[in-house]
Amino acid sequence: MTDPALLHRSLLTIDTHIDIPWPEGPGFLDRTGRKVDLAKMQAGHLGAGCFAAYVPQGPRTPEGHGAAHVRAVSMLRFIASMGGGQADVCSSSAAIARAHAAGRIAIVPCVENGHALGGEAARVAQFRALGAVYMTLTHNGHNALADSSNPRTDLGDGPAMHGGLSALGREVILEMNRNGMIVDIAHVSKDSMLQAAASSRTPVMSTHSCVKALCDNPRNLDDEQLDALRDVGGMINITAVSGFLKAGAKPEQVTPSVYVDHIDYAVARIGIDHVGISSDFDGGGHFKGWEDAGHSANMTRALVERGYDEGAIAKLWGGNFLRILRVVEEAAA
Repeated sequence: MTDPALLHRSLLTIDTHIDIPWPEGPGFLDRTGRKVDLAKMQAGHLGAGCFAAYVPQGPRTPEGHGAAHVRAVSMLRFIASMGGGQADVCSSSAAIARAHAAGRIAIVPCVENGHALGGEAARVAQFRALGAVYMTLTHNGHNALADSSNPRTDLGDGPAMHGGLSALGREVILEMNRNGMIVDIAHVSKDSMLQAAASSRTPVMSTHSCVKALCDNPRNLDDEQLDALRDVGGMINITAVSGFLKAGAKPEQVTPSVYVDHIDYAVARIGIDHVGISSDFDGGGHFKGWEDAGHSANMTRALVERGYDEGAIAKLWGGNFLRILRVVEEAAA
């Protein structure tokens, strides 16, 4: 059998969704209690992480939109400074590959929640210029772009606000296509997700979701949604949030085997080219055996034990994400 530890060290491993402390908390270069820092990524041979400028959903008012945009810009600028010369901030597939070849950790900026645009599609170009490679269209709560999978009654949300995407949401997707940003459909409603897949000229992906057939949670994707991802060349990155992996489960009740069950299902349904790995560390993700970035090799071990070969594991651990990022970049160029 393949030695999982040797295989893991040979791979370009990319975690497609990680949160950061905010307001500015412990630094990435510090050894802290957070689940991802430079030392933990090095210990876990995690080659790259997509770090999110996360903007919680707030009031859909001029003041709310303004505050969301200011926060997103501040967070992207902070992410761009996180490496401090000891890790490389990478905003393209080529830069990620170069960092890996040089033995350097890659910090990949992204935005979580299109509310961050403050209602202005033109700001997509600004976010891309600040390094963001993808943007999640919504978070918990409907926004000006689209309906969320998790409406916020405290913000006055009903089950749906737009019936999927709004006109602004469709405009934003086209701006993302023009600027070479991946459209992330994690957190959006089913109608929003299917419409985004149909509207985008490039593949869409979920950067952190699980399989609804195995865990009936609003954040998870059903078979029709998985099929839509396959049909547009996109992918689902299975995430390490225990409640998305097993209904009602706490992190200590979930193991790498439960996580790989979701990978198995998605691979069987839509193929190895459309599935990947994410943690949502420091945003709620972790479980027994993958407590932080330092334990990332355990996931490779679980995949080897389940029968995945080196080529398949390389695709799951980042190859598929890089392929889609290249497609999106080439379409913009």
